[in-house]
Amino acid sequence: MSEIIAIANQKGGVGKTTTAVNLAAALAKNGKKVLLIDADPQTNATTSLGFNRNDYEYNVYHVLIGIKKVTEVILKSKTKNLDLVPANIGLVGIEKEFYDAKRKDRELMLKKPLESIRGSYDYILIDSPPALGPITINALGAADSVIIPIQCEFFALEGLAQLLNTINLLKKSINPKLAIKGFLPTMYSSQNNLSKQVLDDLSHHFKDMLFVDRKNEFIIVPRNIKVAESPSFGQPVTEYAFKSKGAIAYRDLAKSITRKG
Repeated sequence: MSEIIAIANQKGGVGKTTTAVNLAAALAKNGKKVLLIDADPQTNATTSLGFNRNDYEYNVYHVLIGIKKVTEVILKSKTKNLDLVPANIGLVGIEKEFYDAKRKDRELMLKKPLESIRGSYDYILIDSPPALGPITINALGAADSVIIPIQCEFFALEGLAQLLNTINLLKKSINPKLAIKGFLPTMYSSQNNLSKQVLDDLSHHFKDMLFVDRKNEFIIVPRNIKVAESPSFGQPVTEYAFKSKGAIAYRDLAKSITRKG
């Protein structure tokens, strides 16, 4: 049975999509069968894997509203073992469906379709949008666990309490098994005192929820030009710049997750 992991943070620009794409690619490179769900109307995960809107007709929106099965919208990426369910700007229309008073399963629009394909993948990763709206609620409702990227910059922890409260509310209602997989510090700069302070704060408050490598050191995604460049080439950084510090960090993250099971 696969594990479904949501990548979530209502704050934008924290490395959420970057984490979803590169963790998915790193897990796939480790021989795991991976499905990446792009559930963000900005479609950045889709374009990061080299696809554009002309490459597909149907997307995750059609799965959510029930007119397509997940298997009917899956795209094969160039990375072995990595499949994608793409997104489209039309995904913003899901809010109308969500708030339709006639819908009784509005928090389960993604959970039910994903349950039908769990046996086909080792990991299913969901890239959620930077908001605690209907799509993120559905992503968390479908997930077994959630990874929360937190950038090592000013206001890094802003809004985190709201996200944690939402997770707790969902655990009490539609998804009792939802767990926090861990916090992932991103955009870290060793030359920046603020980065160090944010990391200190995270390690102080959430030490047991940070990912560690085989040396038991915290896994931190550095601010790295190769990570920023790779989406424009339609490649994960793990392939675009295999030896870069960013690629190494995501490979370490993938190994940490597979060790935890």
